[in-house]
Amino acid sequence: MNSVIKGTGYVLVHVPDMIIQNGTTQTAERAAHPDSAYLKSLPEHLRTYEDALSYWPNQIYIGNAHPEELRQVPFPYFREKKEGAGRYGTFGEIMPENEFLLLAQASDVFDVVKLEKEFVAATRDAFAADPVISAEIAGRVAAGTDITDIDAYVRAGQAEPLFVDGKLVGCVKSAHDTDINLSAHVMHENIMSKASSVLALLHAVKQSGVDAGDIEYVIDCAEEACGDMNQRGGGNFAKAAAEIAGFSHASGADVRAFCAAPVHAMIMAASLVKAGTYKTVAVTAGGCTAKLGMNSKDHVKKECPVLEDCLGGFAVIIAANDGVHPEINLDLVGRHTVGTGSSPQAVITSLVAEPLERNGLKIPDIDIYSPEMQNPDITKPAGAGDVPMSNYKMIAALAVKRGDIERKDLADFVEKHGLIGWAPTQGHIPSGVPAVGFACEDIMAGLIRRVMLIGKGSLFLGRMTDLFDGVSLVIQPNSGGQEETGVSEEQVRSLIARALKEFAQSLTGETRG
Repeated sequence: MNSVIKGTGYVLVHVPDMIIQNGTTQTAERAAHPDSAYLKSLPEHLRTYEDALSYWPNQIYIGNAHPEELRQVPFPYFREKKEGAGRYGTFGEIMPENEFLLLAQASDVFDVVKLEKEFVAATRDAFAADPVISAEIAGRVAAGTDITDIDAYVRAGQAEPLFVDGKLVGCVKSAHDTDINLSAHVMHENIMSKASSVLALLHAVKQSGVDAGDIEYVIDCAEEACGDMNQRGGGNFAKAAAEIAGFSHASGADVRAFCAAPVHAMIMAASLVKAGTYKTVAVTAGGCTAKLGMNSKDHVKKECPVLEDCLGGFAVIIAANDGVHPEINLDLVGRHTVGTGSSPQAVITSLVAEPLERNGLKIPDIDIYSPEMQNPDITKPAGAGDVPMSNYKMIAALAVKRGDIERKDLADFVEKHGLIGWAPTQGHIPSGVPAVGFACEDIMAGLIRRVMLIGKGSLFLGRMTDLFDGVSLVIQPNSGGQEETGVSEEQVRSLIARALKEFAQSLTGETRG
């Protein structure tokens, strides 16, 4: 039987100080042009936590509004505050930077995250008040370090500084004297990814009602890699996050495929559960500090706020069929193969048309498509256009070419089967998976029947191949089946009685052939 999706977790962490300190666009600019006008004006374009909280796409990401509501919000979205915006939503939360630094330290097991004493004392209560932060996690936060020691680490080049509201409050030290794979920069990047993954996992188990002890396997599908000089991508983010989240019975491993990784990971998780290898698997990914402020040069130039100011994270809980929750149909998996080709038509054909055709379905039989769901508020000022809309137009054009719809129905198809992008441009985070929570809710409410997630990735970025990548899957209503979780006592007695009867008959020669 198909595996089911029991629940999801979606989190954002507002980290404006990390934009300046850790975003690749900013660090590269600082190295090449330390006195540039862009760097000088950047702080003026950073949003407050309250601004990020009331931002429509952010509220949709954590489940406080439905993606369909974005159609009624005037563009650009940053000019319209969402009334009644809250920190917590159906799927997760938007955590402020100061509390997240305490979670980062709680996620550190090698004593590389140092936080200043007064800062810890001022933030600890608020951090512990978060409903998903257990006493065990809160208890992992150290009392704090002298600010003079922290400043000395930073000045000596041994640590990445941590700021809140422009004030030095801590640092992330290197984990080795000479290994660049354990440098302060890499340790900072990896711990922030791990910590945001932990937060997503905590919300996923809360939202799903699954006990943390029931998670047997975790798959991390972020874009970072942890290791040392002898195996720079050895891993394992999955098991590392599971440890902090309290998944004491879980093992795990990492999956890497650039932006396509989340859908790869969901297919793997669904397959493991369907095969009976594990009963419950969590797919998770934390955020990417390198992509903070990635398009901020264009945002600053056009007098927009810097909208790439949040780390993103998500988690999906996949379990054995319970007869209730939406299923992942593994018969409807699409894949971009080595021989597919990289033209847009070849990619969409392999990911959308081919799996549907194999199962006697047409393109309009999918109610909602969720491809790369980047927020156009971010991408349009940067000249990248509306990424989801471009995908929907390609799918609609393919539907016309295959005779599934008439040419005159192109615009209607895009509106009926598409969504407006709301996800942060964190690479893997927008890639299909932001729609899973809403898809499950709408399917269970009987509003839709099928949702296709499309993950696409640029493998050529790693300089190992110039191939493109992509996979897709379909979420559908539960077929009514349910996995047997065991044999009842009555069934055991019946089986024993039957076996004894057959054995007695064999002794008297009464059995036949």
